[in-house]
Amino acid sequence: MHEIVERIKNKEVRALARAITMVENDHPDKLELLSDVFSLQKQAIYVGLTGSPGAGKSSLVNRLISQIRKEGKTVAVIAVDPTSPFSGGALLGDRVRMNEHFIDDGVYIRSMATRGSLGGLARATKDAVRICDAFGFDVVIVETVGVGQSELDIMKIVDTTAVVLTPNSGDVLQIFKAGIMEIADLFVINKADLDGVRKLKRLLRELVMMTATEDHMVEIVKTITTQNEGIDELWEKIKKHHDYLYSTQEGKRKRNAQFELEVYELIREEIWREVKTFIEHDHDNLPAMESNNDPYKQAKDLLVKWKEAKKIE
Repeated sequence: MHEIVERIKNKEVRALARAITMVENDHPDKLELLSDVFSLQKQAIYVGLTGSPGAGKSSLVNRLISQIRKEGKTVAVIAVDPTSPFSGGALLGDRVRMNEHFIDDGVYIRSMATRGSLGGLARATKDAVRICDAFGFDVVIVETVGVGQSELDIMKIVDTTAVVLTPNSGDVLQIFKAGIMEIADLFVINKADLDGVRKLKRLLRELVMMTATEDHMVEIVKTITTQNEGIDELWEKIKKHHDYLYSTQEGKRKRNAQFELEVYELIREEIWREVKTFIEHDHDNLPAMESNNDPYKQAKDLLVKWKEAKKIE
């Protein structure tokens, strides 16, 4: 077993942080490390919170942590922040809303930069979630930056996806056009003390009824984080959905689909990495990538040359 994974087994927080950094930086030992990590999984509850910027996701996560800790459960939070397309840096300061939990040994908070990944999710987020599970956390929460349609990627990572909306979030129908309806396991109407809550809840209920099945319907929860209202109900609904996933055929189907997607993505990443390395190392013998070239033909030619080098049919 990898030395860092042995240290994770021994509950070394530094080893946990180091392992996440290794997957973020695409360390050569990454796959070996993650394979060992996978063998240690302990079936934590994976929860994702997504929604528009300004919906109050960080404040909601802060309250949710407190609620979970009341039950004596440990929590890891993976908070994904956007990366600047200009500087490459990320604004990781949003964690100040969770600062009251930093001294709690039962809570681990890690910010990750998207580094240009679509879906508001760092490419290594799934791996980070698995590492936190292997460490022994009871609940792993993923909070995303909320960037619209590409936010759909969260459904590939967590068991339960909570979409956070507010009464002042504009035309909700536009949100559903972006495909958010398909990923929501739970709707959270945050800032429910604002005007327009009834209208939003009515609209959500109508949309939920369109996708309801005999044994499952997406639930709607109202919360007011400033007054700590509705947080206990939200946590109960999350646990209820987790039980549904692990006790029904539909839940098993969803988990199998997630697993299949993950395998395909890992294969795609490995092939992409190999092709990129081949092009970078053999660039003197390959046509230059210039904007006036036909990108479709060049991509096809480079792939053919890589296959020839690898003796792939």
